[in-house]
Amino acid sequence: QVDLVESGGGSVQAGGSLRLACAASGNLWSIHLMGWYHQPPGKQRELVASVTRGGATNYADSVKGRFTISSDNAKKWVYLQMNSLKLEDTGVYYCNYHEYRNDYWGQGTQVTVSS
Repeated sequence: QVDLVESGGGSVQAGGSLRLACAASGNLWSIHLMGWYHQPPGKQRELVASVTRGGATNYADSVKGRFTISSDNAKKWVYLQMNSLKLEDTGVYYCNYHEYRNDYWGQGTQVTVSS
């Protein structure tokens, strides 16, 4: 079992920055992929960034060059640095940890970008 708690969300003007953090606890040894998902209002959740146990990263086209995902070696923390925020980045951001046959989710943190 893995427990995830996100923090760092809030309200920001377009062009601003936020840093989201995800604290993980529990049995992390089999986790091989960590990610951040974005759920805009009234829409489905979508992957914005992921990082493997080995440190390889992947980004959605919509956030490339603006967002950076990182984690510590122990996989206890995953961060999402969000720069040059746009109105369409508004929504709930969820942390996800993946192991074979299991996905773990945090409760989400709200990000609101205003003009």
